[in-house]
Amino acid sequence: MSSPANNSKIDIVLCEDNADDAELTIRALAKQGLSNSLIHVKDGEELLQYVFCYGPYVSRNAANQPRLIILDLKMPKVDGLDVIRKLKSDKRSCMIPVVLLTSSKEEKDIMESYALGVNSYIVKPVEFEGYVEAVSTMGLYWLILNQPYQS
Repeated sequence: MSSPANNSKIDIVLCEDNADDAELTIRALAKQGLSNSLIHVKDGEELLQYVFCYGPYVSRNAANQPRLIILDLKMPKVDGLDVIRKLKSDKRSCMIPVVLLTSSKEEKDIMESYALGVNSYIVKPVEFEGYVEAVSTMGLYWLILNQPYQS
């Protein structure tokens, strides 16, 4: 994990308000060796502070953007849809892949998320093994297989 003052390159920003889901997600990524450069933020407001370098992250180097944002949909302060809207409408962050990892199967949430530019929408599997497999596969795809845009 990274501290707010740390300017090292972060590959993954996990935005999850549920501590149990966050721990499970981090463990699944660790199983694939993908959690070494990860920061966990607890709500959409903190994610925006991190990406746009304000609040507790004001000293963060804005040139070091994450390679992946894993985002929950239903969160306090700023919800996932508002976060996607802000990230995808700003030239500084619009190219960062955003994966929604949520318990919502609502068709309107799925449609609106894709309309706003989310890169992937994954419904959290209920059972432990399914959850670990889904997160592991997602991490491997986005960090190993996917060819990111290089500006």
